[in-house]
Amino acid sequence: MRWEMRTRPFLRTSEFLWQEGHTAHATREEAEQDAQKMVKVYAKFVEEFMAVPVLQGVKSETERFAGALDTYTIEAMMQDGKALQSGTSHFLGQNFSKAFDVTYLNKENKPEYVWAASWGVSTRLIGALIMTHSDDNGLVLPPKLAPIQVVIIPIATKPEQMEIVNKEVQPIIEQLREKGISVKFDDADNKRPGFKFADYELKGVPVRLVLGARDLENGTIEVMRRDTLEKETRPLEGIVEYVEQLLGDIQKNIFEKARKYRDEHVYECDNYEEFKERIKDGGFFLCHWDGTAETEAQIKEETQATIRCVPFAYEQTPGVDMVSGKPSKARVIIARSY
Repeated sequence: MRWEMRTRPFLRTSEFLWQEGHTAHATREEAEQDAQKMVKVYAKFVEEFMAVPVLQGVKSETERFAGALDTYTIEAMMQDGKALQSGTSHFLGQNFSKAFDVTYLNKENKPEYVWAASWGVSTRLIGALIMTHSDDNGLVLPPKLAPIQVVIIPIATKPEQMEIVNKEVQPIIEQLREKGISVKFDDADNKRPGFKFADYELKGVPVRLVLGARDLENGTIEVMRRDTLEKETRPLEGIVEYVEQLLGDIQKNIFEKARKYRDEHVYECDNYEEFKERIKDGGFFLCHWDGTAETEAQIKEETQATIRCVPFAYEQTPGVDMVSGKPSKARVIIARSY
């Protein structure tokens, strides 16, 4: 009987969607610059919109894309301390243009092989979003990507109360939408408020507003933010501007929370026995590497961890490989990964 590992939903399914690009250039420098530019574009999107902090770096020869001269990567840390490769960009040199005879005519009207780059991200980013931010209550979505940014739930025990609440809510909905904020007003009468609260928390809606007859009497409204689950009562006056500011605060907060967790789990390590014990608990380990595939393979076989990249964010100094004892030019990020 043949057994196969099942796919992981949102990371690598039997069918998944790619955003990818392929470019052809006249010079090596242009192709390299394009590959380096795109990994920065991906990092900017993942950090500024998904609120997921990433480390940028270059892959080892073993881990790079087959046929590429260099592979650039963004590596994110999930809440279990494992790495998730979240996007890659490849400098392909002329390997593929020679293999498939892709040429252009230069200024002398002679054919030359193009220098190529390619880059891509996939629906695995959805997995990164879920695994980085979510909690036991469900999804936590960054406001910039949430399909519903604000949900408004009215509370009333009598039809006439509901009519008054609805009338008061409409201007708030209109003003929020004028600011480009997506709003859902859930006045469905077949679900209790408690069910609605739990449902929208599960779906990760960033802000919940609750307005009842008593709130109208007091001129107040209840506000809950999904990232911290904190509730507060605010004046109805100025609530639109407050919600707009709150969405920005939530976006920043969930990024900073993820970055703090990541930074607290990045360790320098120079002792292989210590590394083998600590890697079991996850984290990114900055370790010297002698640059050989043999050492890389030994680490993978003995610890199930791989070299994720030579990171750009850390100052590099020479040292000694913790496994082989040979000289090392730089520290690499080693981690277990998905």
